[in-house]
Order: sequence, then C-alpha cells, then structure tokens
Amino acid sequence: MKKILLISTLVLPLMFSCKKQGCTDPTAINYNEHAEKDDGTCDYDQSYPNIVPATIESDLTLTNDTIWTIAGRTRVINGATLTIEPGTIIKGAPGSGSNACALVISRGSKINAQGTPQQPIIFTSIVDNIEVGQLSGTNLSEYDTGLWGGVLILGNGYICAGAGDVLSQIEGIPVSDQTGTYGGNDPNDNSGVMTYVSIRHGGANIGAGNEINGLSLGGVGSGTIINNIEVIANQDDGIEWFGGSVNVTNAIVGYTGDDGLDIDQAYAGTIENFYTVGIGDEDLEVDGPEGITHTNGMFTLINGSVARGDFRSDAQGSIINCNIETLKIRSSFESDCVTPKKDAAQHIIDGILTFTQTNWNVLDIYTTGCPVPTTYQNQIESNMIPSTPTITGFDKSWTWLYINNKL
Repeated sequence: MKKILLISTLVLPLMFSCKKQGCTDPTAINYNEHAEKDDGTCDYDQSYPNIVPATIESDLTLTNDTIWTIAGRTRVINGATLTIEPGTIIKGAPGSGSNACALVISRGSKINAQGTPQQPIIFTSIVDNIEVGQLSGTNLSEYDTGLWGGVLILGNGYICAGAGDVLSQIEGIPVSDQTGTYGGNDPNDNSGVMTYVSIRHGGANIGAGNEINGLSLGGVGSGTIINNIEVIANQDDGIEWFGGSVNVTNAIVGYTGDDGLDIDQAYAGTIENFYTVGIGDEDLEVDGPEGITHTNGMFTLINGSVARGDFRSDAQGSIINCNIETLKIRSSFESDCVTPKKDAAQHIIDGILTFTQTNWNVLDIYTTGCPVPTTYQNQIESNMIPSTPTITGFDKSWTWLYINNKL
C-alpha cells in the first residue's frame, strides 16, 4: 500500500501541472479548456493557408506573395510589431462567440500596415475568392456580413469609461483575455501605422446583440498614424473610437449592420475626410464621457458627409465643414420636464458642442420621456445656423466600394 500511495502522490501533481499549459485558442483542433498558459502547440485546420500564429510575441512580417489566414483570436503582445507588406491579403476564418476570429494589437505592441493605392492591404473572409494581386473577389456582396471578426488596436491613451475607470475591456474580447485591456495615461501613445487598409465582411457575433466592429480603436494615442481606411459589409459598427486621441484621415464606411462611425468615452482626436453609405443604423453616432476621470476629451470632425448623425449623451466637440442630411440632437430633463440635464443639447447651449460651416436638411431635437419645451428648443436652434460646407473629395478608387460600383 505504501508503494501505491507513493506513486499516486507523484503522478497527481504531474497531472495537474499538465493542465496549466496547452493550447488556449478555442478555434484550434487541440484546444485545452483547462490550459492557463499557451505553450505554442495549437494545431489548426490545415486546409487553411499560412495560418498566422495565435500569439505573436516577437516581430513578424506578413508578405504579399501569399494569402494569410487568421484562424482564431490572433494577439500581438509584449511590445512586438506585426508588419504587413503592401498588397497583402489576410483572410479570417469563420467563428462566433469565443471562437470569433480577430486581430488584436494589444497595449504596448504595434501594427505596421502601410499599403498604397495600388497595393492596399485587405482583411476579408476565408470564403472570399479574392486571390493574390487582386483588389476584389467576385463571390461576395455588400450584404455578406459577419463572416469573421475584425481588427482591434488597443493603446495606453486616456479613456473615460465608468466611474473613474482609466482601464477597460474592449468590446469583442472576453474579459478572461487580458490582452483586450485598453486605456492608460499616455495620450501620445504609439500603436503603429495603418494606411490604405480595407476591412471587409466582418463583425462576427460574440454574444447576444454583441458583434465585433470592423476597426476598434481603444485608448489609441496620437502617436499612432491611421489614414485611408475602408470598412465594408461589417455586421456591427464600421469604426469605433473608445477614448484615445488618435487622428484618422480619409475614412470610408459602407453597408454596416449598425453604425458607420461611432465615438465614445471622451475621444479627443480629429477625424478628417469621412464618408458613409448604406448604413444600417446611424452613419455617425457620438457620445461623450462615461465616467468622472479624463472627462475633458473633445473630438473634432472635419470635412465629412453622412446621411444621419446622432449626437447623444454628453457629446462634446467641434463639427466643421460637414454635411449631415438628418441631424439628431438628444436632450434630457429632470422629472419636472423643465430642468435640463447635461446632454448634447445642453452642450450646444453651453458652447461645448459646436457646428461650424455645416449643413443639414432635417434637425431633430429629441428627448427620452419629456417633451422638449419650446423655449428650450428655440435656444438650441439659435446656436445652430446651417451653412453650406465646401467639402473636398479624396481618393476612393482603391476601395471595394469604388471597384464594385457602390459609390
């Protein structure tokens, strides 16, 4: 009996130690639900070409001479840089919930994705028949959404999420995955470069009513360079800013299931030259601070054209030289239905939300619960005089929208 007891005490710890490491990617064939740390042994469906590692801990380059596959949740961590050559095509495998495929650039790491008009970098679905050297496939339309996840860039910039929270977990990544954390105290943080990038057919479901955005920017700092971005046929929002101060120039979003451009958590950067088409909900949805820390972030929107813009809770910033066909302004009141609360409408009166050289065809000052008092509406309208913008165009010829005659 003593001998048997001795063997048991030796084997039992080994059994438990084996469960500490393994494959932590739920999309892998050999996923181990008990594993606490990825040991690099994940095995994927080999019918997928050139699978990008699930965890990128050192610098890696994706070349443009082949098609690459994101087969699960691919995370760039530990300060690594993922470089993607101009003209590279990356396809996302199907999956939903914890199996949703996405590229996550975690805090402190970088993406270096510098395409060109002639060779844009394309993220799309594994079922897209696009081939190396092409700008578009032939088998998917603007209505093919949710076929994979999306791209998430997370930084150390200021956010205003919750009651004093300076960190938060990005939408689309389970709380159990700490690489989904964003926010911090460096407004100049640098998460790399994205230019001439098209993100197509994404927005996989991760839960009831919760999908991944085409491009999520969580706490991304102003040291990051993002321009010439297209998001097309995404099941959720096209591009969403969660705080941060990164500037984005030349953004085109089309045929999303939810919002086109979505601003939250006291985003403090500039979005210049933007255009939306075929949006399921609001083309432009703007909210302000959500908590009590870093509440002063003021966005700037310059030179844009959208069908619908909804300025909601605590929206604060400047809209300059834009065309918004239907402009919605939210107001809210105390229980007496007379005393206004702090909201987008009150921010217009206080000069915190301003519209300059901007035109709209319909102005909808709405509220939740109480009717808007006539004197209050008149006060808002007196601070909002539409004027004709002089919107200048930008190059759209490299986009899926242009190539497929959707512009």
